[in-house]
Amino acid sequence: MTIALPRAGERAIRSIDLSRPVMVLLALFLCGLVLLPLGWLVWYSVTDNNGALTTANFVRLATDPSFARPYLTALQIAASVALGAAAAALPLAWLVARTDLPLRRLIRALVTASFVTPPFLGAIAWEILAAPNSGILNRIAREWFGLGEYEHIVNIYTASGVVFTMACYSFPYVFVLIANALDNIPADLEDASAILGGGRWHTLRRVTLPMVLPALLAGGLIAFVQALTQFGVPAILAMPAGFHVITTKIWALFQHPPEPHLAAAAAMPLLVATILLLQGQRLLLGRRGYTAIGGRSSAPRLVRLGAWRWPAFAFVLGLLSLPIILPYAALIKTAIVRAPSDPLSWATLSWHNVNFVFVEFSQTRAALWNTVLLGLLSATGAAALALVVGYVTSRRLFAGHRLLGLLATAPVAIPGIVLGVGLFFSYTRPPIVLYGTLWILLLAFLTIELPAGYQQIQAAFRGLHPELEEASRILGASRLKSLWDITAPLLRTSLVATWCFVFIGVIRELSATIMLTTANTKVIAVIIYDLNESGDLGAISVLGITLLLITFAVVLIANRLPVLGRTPAPRIG
Repeated sequence: MTIALPRAGERAIRSIDLSRPVMVLLALFLCGLVLLPLGWLVWYSVTDNNGALTTANFVRLATDPSFARPYLTALQIAASVALGAAAAALPLAWLVARTDLPLRRLIRALVTASFVTPPFLGAIAWEILAAPNSGILNRIAREWFGLGEYEHIVNIYTASGVVFTMACYSFPYVFVLIANALDNIPADLEDASAILGGGRWHTLRRVTLPMVLPALLAGGLIAFVQALTQFGVPAILAMPAGFHVITTKIWALFQHPPEPHLAAAAAMPLLVATILLLQGQRLLLGRRGYTAIGGRSSAPRLVRLGAWRWPAFAFVLGLLSLPIILPYAALIKTAIVRAPSDPLSWATLSWHNVNFVFVEFSQTRAALWNTVLLGLLSATGAAALALVVGYVTSRRLFAGHRLLGLLATAPVAIPGIVLGVGLFFSYTRPPIVLYGTLWILLLAFLTIELPAGYQQIQAAFRGLHPELEEASRILGASRLKSLWDITAPLLRTSLVATWCFVFIGVIRELSATIMLTTANTKVIAVIIYDLNESGDLGAISVLGITLLLITFAVVLIANRLPVLGRTPAPRIG
């Protein structure tokens, strides 16, 4: 057997390894991506309009009641959302993961659909359903119960309405964590409890729930942080009701007359609170964990619901109707009738809204193009960045690999509205002026979505032995070539999942986008927000359904197409 060695010329070419310069440039890019907007944010928060250092911005925040109220309101709403999301997700996850509930796979798919749905679109759907005067549910109640013309049973324009809507689109995060934890509990532990005389309820309370407690706490904190930093739902439901949370207050400070220095100062407590909450989550989960010790554990056994099987299924469908079935039905109904108040019948069916959105409304095509283009570029760029950074940090290639990992993870602590403010300050002045272009939105999306992609890719790297990469290096390949030809194809599933996750995140993003778009760079999310200001619910419904169809179609295609092709096995001989 002979080994085909590279020729002298090939060895000379391969000896020029660009891996290290590429990694250095990557580190510099990440520094600019994360540290530049944060640096400008801090600078603006401690200066006045003349550029002089001052503490007046923070003094005003502490003494002006119009700022204290939004902070307190945001904290109260976030706490309520976390409790509501956890209360909904825990029984749903247990029924799906640990019982013989019918159509469990379908239910998991519906939960995924609620994750894909942008919260601001869900808020508009609930406007259609539960507005006090024109809401579908209130109109039905007036017909059924003989209520007066202005009487209503639900009103979405309240703090409770904001909490309800946010919880509808936060609970999937809690559900996934709890369901995964329940899937991983070995049946041996519950069997041991039963052998020792513990009944089903006792085992659930003393064994199963303590095992999933870390996942429940982690999910609750995620829901809390998301509610605290969200802009879309409060902007659509809270501002018409006459109150602000801190994200909408920061946005209002950029309206006429703009107060950018005060806005920067108002963003700082939100940034600090997010960092502390995420650190608290790590400490909390680190103090109390549960590990099964021993050999191969048996799979968890499903609980037989018996006569409760179909009532439980009805409960689950009722729960899922709140974030998915009712909102989707409301959007479809409003899209296919001429006026939102029209009843659904053959006589009222109309193409008016579709024709307006795609023919008469001049901004639709440009916004659709911007949305899809930014989604594709951001997903591809974030997946590539996550792949390279994950490779460097997991293989510990350079002395500064920990710093690179820290930079890739740091944006998770930056709320979207805060990042939007920082990017606005960074790129509206020379030498780099990106405001008014799609580039500033691309940077925002890369920064926001990189942490999730990096964590997923890094976890995949930990399960991949480096021996094939080492063999490639022995045969003369550079680190980058080994990564592209050997490692990336082996991580196909994780890359596709990361790509899809980032694409969905870009479609859902409104907090940073609302701060950075101009008339020429609007995306569908901003168009929907603008149309909501004018009350054009029919056009919003058409655009919302289009956005959902694009998201589902792109994710489906991405999961069916091969990624990076197949790498042939190395030939020796």
